[in-house]
Amino acid sequence: MRGAAVLLAFASFATISLAQEGAIEATTASGEKVRLLPNGRWEYADQKKAEVQRAAAQAETAREQRAQGGLFGLGRKVYEGDKDYNRGSLNPSKR
Repeated sequence: MRGAAVLLAFASFATISLAQEGAIEATTASGEKVRLLPNGRWEYADQKKAEVQRAAAQAETAREQRAQGGLFGLGRKVYEGDKDYNRGSLNPSKR
């Protein structure tokens, strides 16, 4: 009986945690106001500072999407600028 109550309490806590989808307002140790986003990132509450962070995050996302390799998160990813990026076949007769 007691185990069922603990399980029910845990399930309700998990449901509440998953339902909280919005950003959380917080303050850093230096006093800056920030927003903690549900995807694990954070950004400044000040819109000018946050815009710089958003642009950098979008650039990183675009770089990750252009990367080659890394099947299902496993293996090496090759990024633009790497000597192995888009090198084609390793078979000399097909080069």
